[in-house]
Amino acid sequence: MNRILVDLHYFPSLEFFAAIQGMGELIFSPEDLYQRQSYYNRTTIRLANKIETLSVPIVGRRPRVANELIRIDFTQDWQKIHLRGIQSGYGKAPFFEFYFPYFESLFSQKRGSLWDLNWEILTICLKLVGSSAKMRVLEKGSNTTGIMDIRGQISPEKHFSEQTFYQPEPYFQLFGLDFDPNLSILDLLFCEGPAAKSILLKSAKKD
Repeated sequence: MNRILVDLHYFPSLEFFAAIQGMGELIFSPEDLYQRQSYYNRTTIRLANKIETLSVPIVGRRPRVANELIRIDFTQDWQKIHLRGIQSGYGKAPFFEFYFPYFESLFSQKRGSLWDLNWEILTICLKLVGSSAKMRVLEKGSNTTGIMDIRGQISPEKHFSEQTFYQPEPYFQLFGLDFDPNLSILDLLFCEGPAAKSILLKSAKKD
């Protein structure tokens, strides 16, 4: 079984899903240190006039803290902002009404841990894109020999074209004719629905 060590992102990008194609097991390390300016607490969606970054606020600056210890800051009304942004961007998308209920409840509950929120999000997303990959937490001291490790390689600061995972496969998007690649998996699901799986397969860079 192909296994991969990968970071746990907030509504992961298409680059993330291209990278895990063909993997039977996704392994995550909650003890890895939180990295600022990462996808751990942010994602990008397409609105009528721009690409919007949605960020989950965290408590404190959190230098050199394990990912599993990062707490969400609920003094900010981020849930309503993210919910409104998603509804504004994709409310008229072909598959919005079908997929949105899977995510709506995420914005009505308060999970203190960003790790727990991201885990639930990815669990839902894997199901919706038809992936059979299993998710597993890396136990402390585990031997990772023979496991592909791409932690830290998918980042907002590293353009996907410089990496070896994702090649844009254009699909239908709302708002204009120009295709915007590597947005959140939400963009692909709401716009293409069941076709998302085949598009992701085509988006994975071949060796």
